[in-house]
Amino acid sequence: MFKWAVVNWEMAKESMCINDAAAASRPELSVSKHFSYDFDMFGLASYGPYWREMRKITHLELLSNPRVQEVKNIMFGEVDVSLTELHARWAAQRNESGQIPVELKGWFGDVVVNMLLKIINGKRCVGPNALGGEAEAKELQVAIRESFRLMGQGILRDFIPVVAQLGFDGQVKAMEKIAKRIDAILEGWLQDHKKSRASGLAQKNGRFMDSLLSLYDGNELPSQYNGDIITKATTLNVIAGGIESSAMTLTWVMSLLLNNPHALEKAYQELDAVVGRDRRVNESDIFKLNYLQAIIKETMRLYPAGPLLGPREFYKDCVVGGYFVPKGTQLIPNIWKIQTDPRVWPDPLKFKPERFLTTHKDVDVKGNDFELIPFGSGQRGCPGVAFGLQMVHFALAGFLQFFDVKNLTGNTIDMSEAFGMANEKILPLNVMVTPRLPSPLHTLI
Repeated sequence: MFKWAVVNWEMAKESMCINDAAAASRPELSVSKHFSYDFDMFGLASYGPYWREMRKITHLELLSNPRVQEVKNIMFGEVDVSLTELHARWAAQRNESGQIPVELKGWFGDVVVNMLLKIINGKRCVGPNALGGEAEAKELQVAIRESFRLMGQGILRDFIPVVAQLGFDGQVKAMEKIAKRIDAILEGWLQDHKKSRASGLAQKNGRFMDSLLSLYDGNELPSQYNGDIITKATTLNVIAGGIESSAMTLTWVMSLLLNNPHALEKAYQELDAVVGRDRRVNESDIFKLNYLQAIIKETMRLYPAGPLLGPREFYKDCVVGGYFVPKGTQLIPNIWKIQTDPRVWPDPLKFKPERFLTTHKDVDVKGNDFELIPFGSGQRGCPGVAFGLQMVHFALAGFLQFFDVKNLTGNTIDMSEAFGMANEKILPLNVMVTPRLPSPLHTLI
């Protein structure tokens, strides 16, 4: 088994653009098998008709630009509710200085979970205004995070076959247990949706699982596929892709801003100039918040959600950069290395959002500029780019407009990263917050 590591933008373009068709498959790793319902999750499926069809369906039903516009009210609504809940806690628990402590890593995680599950499953599951299912939502978060950790470590049996024969495959067994926990949750959701549909109570608007179930009603599937399994696998694909990456990005954004107070102050000044403090930020404002957009780009450059993108596989021989690459070779893009290349990025390890307003103002994150590809590129690029960016921008703009944030300890924020497939901040992000808007705006839903 050969591996092709990509560490500069030129080879990234060669591999994921010029030779995109040849490198559009996924290796069938043992850990992926259990997490992905035996590769029925389209993000980990091999290249072929099934992958193409499921990617198209998911894009049309949830991730296309028109569909993202349809669910934007849900996303904004969930941000508003979460901010209102936080303000209510502030009103009840504030100290003599008018502040309350908040752990932002967990708070942003809950905001993103509620956004996604409201769209996919029809209800918010976390917080005072939740409609039930909080324990399941929390368990799902933990299980997905642990799955990414195991996948990032790599599975010895995939590289040393004798390991499996000797029984030294604890990581695979751990993944099997996690997969069973995840399946139990998704199966419960699936049965609830089936009951609602049978009773005529299904509310399809905003419910991704209902849309998937509708696709298989009365439609005959090939013998190797099962409609229920496909529904659960595709739902998990969307949840896993959105929950961790968006929440992690928001956590890194605030960590960087707290370590760079001049940038945080500029973000506040921009919000006051563009939006003011007499109304809440809305969707049309996001496009005018150029510095906030630059902050998010710079965060994704320095702390991509996946520093090493999930491995791709060449399903046919090809030539990349003058080198012969045989069929079956794994392609491993080192996103962090590409995005900190000093040839492209002066002072590559420094947090400088201003670069995206000047020298790199035309560089985008959507997969066309190979110097900055946090979502990947080509056929195996993240299909949820527009969806994820909406979530991150809505949540960050709303939070910063609502609350003044201070470092809880006054010390530099620890930026240690966890080892795994996902680039998670190891330590909690504890801050003190104080409202910035007049009270009536904090209680408006």
